[in-house]
Amino acid sequence: MERWPEGPAADPEAARERYDSGMRAERKALREAIRADLPAAHFGLGIVIAASVIVGLLVGPVAGVLVAGAFAVLFLVALAVMFVRGVRGLDAGRRAYVFTFGWANWV
Repeated sequence: MERWPEGPAADPEAARERYDSGMRAERKALREAIRADLPAAHFGLGIVIAASVIVGLLVGPVAGVLVAGAFAVLFLVALAVMFVRGVRGLDAGRRAYVFTFGWANWV
């Protein structure tokens, strides 16, 4: 049984505030942990290009183009989502680029 700081007659408002503040701190830590940046996205683009070339050499040119094309489609979908959300211009392109290739932060 968990002990509450308020004692056996816990105040529901204090418990809710404690829960909300704990969730805010947890979400902030998660956002910081999964944050991607532009240098990582550049590295991810380099990995995709290298993988496309290697797959193209080992399997065939069509397979290499498919790998590159899949990421191009993902970028275009992310860019479309940015436009639908109301983000325009270079900021939309940067966000879509980081979304598409920012996974290299964890490689």
